[in-house]
Amino acid sequence: MSLGSSGEQQRPDRQHLDVPPTDRRKIVAACVCLAIPVVALLWVPAYAREDPSIGGVPFFFWYQFVWVFVCSALTWTAYKLVQSARGGKR
Repeated sequence: MSLGSSGEQQRPDRQHLDVPPTDRRKIVAACVCLAIPVVALLWVPAYAREDPSIGGVPFFFWYQFVWVFVCSALTWTAYKLVQSARGGKR
């Protein structure tokens, strides 16, 4: 089976698929917002320690607890960026 003389697959027409135009910069920013917590929480040596402690709670635990709220904020930001990138219709 041949893909054509240039070897490229043909792209379907976007209007035919009813796909809204997308701002790629905002999608990339949303991906960065979602990647930050993954990197911060998978880099365990950065926070695998006891000091500084807050109220007797070691750094290891309160660092991860703070990320619960930071992750929520970053996920909300990514959601809003994707909405904005797609024209804010959804």
